[in-house]
Amino acid sequence: AGWFRRLLHKPKPSSVESLKSSHSASSSPSSSSSSSSAKSSSSSGMSLATSSISLSPVSAPDISASDSPRWDKSYDVCICHSEGDVELVEELVSYLESQPESFRCFLQLRDAVAGSAVVTELCDAVQNSHCWVMLITPGFLQDPWCRYQMHQALAEAPMANGRTIPVLKDVDRKDYPRELRNIYYIYMALKEKSFRQIRDTVMRYLQDLCRSSTKRME
Repeated sequence: AGWFRRLLHKPKPSSVESLKSSHSASSSPSSSSSSSSAKSSSSSGMSLATSSISLSPVSAPDISASDSPRWDKSYDVCICHSEGDVELVEELVSYLESQPESFRCFLQLRDAVAGSAVVTELCDAVQNSHCWVMLITPGFLQDPWCRYQMHQALAEAPMANGRTIPVLKDVDRKDYPRELRNIYYIYMALKEKSFRQIRDTVMRYLQDLCRSSTKRME
């Protein structure tokens, strides 16, 4: 009887301990799996980050390439100006033509064909140029030929962004031609800055022209 009572009161193996050991055995692979999953996720995140960092920026189209639509016209820029602004325009043309892109400019006094009609020359210059710079000065506003050339440019491409580039000099805003009111202008306060803005506008238009041409071909 004594030994039977001792047997009944003998402590059994702890169920908690057995559960712990069991849980420990089962959780070990799980944790390692979780750990490897975390590592995998981490490495995946790093690879994504690396790949996003290594992406090269979209390069600007080469407007000077042999197949560029830039060459579809004879000139990149046609300068419309009054006779009294010849010196300033010659400086602008010299600046544009000396750029790395070697912009091709039409300057009436230099490039017009001797013996040809003025109207014909003006219309041909507008049609064969990508962009038109309108140097709007008091002399421009009083010159009927300047206004005629401005109207020809607007008729050629009335809604083409970047093709018509009005440049105001010594003209009040209220005197800005009504025909150009829907087009932003460059105000020439500092000559060097204005020249750079003109150059950037022409460049942007030619790049957009190249992109559009590439998309159509694709």
